[in-house]
Amino acid sequence: MKKLIIAIFAILLSSSFLFADEVTKVGTTALGFLSIDVGSRAVGMGGAYVSITNDATAMFWNPAGIARSDMMEAVFHHSNWIADINFNYVAAIIPVAGLGNFGINATALTMDDMERTTIANPEGTGEMFSAGSYAFGLAYARSLTDRFGIGFNVKYVNESIYNSSASGVAFDVGTMFTTQFNGLKIGMSITNYGPKVKMSGRDMLTQVDIDPNKSGNNENTNAYLVNDAFDLPLMFRVGVSMDMLKGAGNSNLILSVDALHPNDDVESVNVGAEYVFNDLLSLRGGYASLLAEDTETGLSFGAGLHQQMMGRVELMLDYAYRDFGLLENVQMFTLGLKF
Repeated sequence: MKKLIIAIFAILLSSSFLFADEVTKVGTTALGFLSIDVGSRAVGMGGAYVSITNDATAMFWNPAGIARSDMMEAVFHHSNWIADINFNYVAAIIPVAGLGNFGINATALTMDDMERTTIANPEGTGEMFSAGSYAFGLAYARSLTDRFGIGFNVKYVNESIYNSSASGVAFDVGTMFTTQFNGLKIGMSITNYGPKVKMSGRDMLTQVDIDPNKSGNNENTNAYLVNDAFDLPLMFRVGVSMDMLKGAGNSNLILSVDALHPNDDVESVNVGAEYVFNDLLSLRGGYASLLAEDTETGLSFGAGLHQQMMGRVELMLDYAYRDFGLLENVQMFTLGLKF
């Protein structure tokens, strides 16, 4: 069974690189906010997180990760995203004895209201409008053995601008496997699987003259603009990780590598490392999108503090910095509680 699982991972990994389409399809999907990385620990490690994740952010990376938690947990993540956009993620894990672990999660990408402009009024009409993207999910995960777990996440997704919006349902599935080779971990996930979505709403309503060469007809016939439907940003991840200092005093050094195969970009590799001292202070570094051409993402680093509070309550505070090249940088903060 274990050899079969490893063989499947190897086949999937090799096929994602060897049989990739020549056309990259860069930027051809809708609801791109679903691809924004969640969690300062993960981002600080360059996004090489699919085999490591074991907290509430696992519902983004690999739903099987929440099966590892034996305590209730809540997490809040905030990013000062590109172009003064705010990106927030909240999630919670609820263990249920004998059944497994359940999770809830919500993602919001928001921005300040903007003034509407038209061809006739390029400086603005005085009318304000809003735009935003949201996702709300429910997850379930269970450890089938002491080494293998599986998880699922289903989410409602919505994106709106002015009086138009697009919405749909997406699914995530993932697995976690801990080998007997020095605790080597293997993780795999497929995220944002679902039907195509398209924008609709009263902004699509327009008035046309069906036959401008014919006089006497109605010059203001109501009509709807037809929009194409676009795929969701489907992502396949497979990764491995290992604690290189396992059993060596009060320190841990975790190294991880993830291979990514998206449907709207080229294949790439993320690498990361995390040093943990006395289960208290963590230092992290990583590099995202290795082997990808024309990417602005790259180096990232971060730090974290894990503090035992009164009783069983645990506090986690994490920070991450990611370089975005011409787009400068993004800073992220994550607060977690276990109880």
